[in-house]
Amino acid sequence: MDMQEFIPIDIFCRQYGIEISVISSLQDYGLLEISSINETAYLPVHQIADAERLVHLHEDLAINIEGIDVISHLLQRIQSMQSEIQSLKNRLRLYESI
Repeated sequence: MDMQEFIPIDIFCRQYGIEISVISSLQDYGLLEISSINETAYLPVHQIADAERLVHLHEDLAINIEGIDVISHLLQRIQSMQSEIQSLKNRLRLYESI
């Protein structure tokens, strides 16, 4: 496992001025994946942008973890619907060109 692919949770939390329990709660709701290596918790680098967005919702906008969970699921549904709409538009263009 390449350690450059991970950032220790305590460093991430210190950088953003949050408690480790916030990250643990986000993990409990399945919003972040945390890895333990040698009894140290790490955040995968590819999830840093997601973690920053979730921390912003929680800290700056004062949204609780349950609310963040709902928002996250709704955003995923919107993204899925947008992809489906784009796919349907592409298919429609194909039929219109015939």
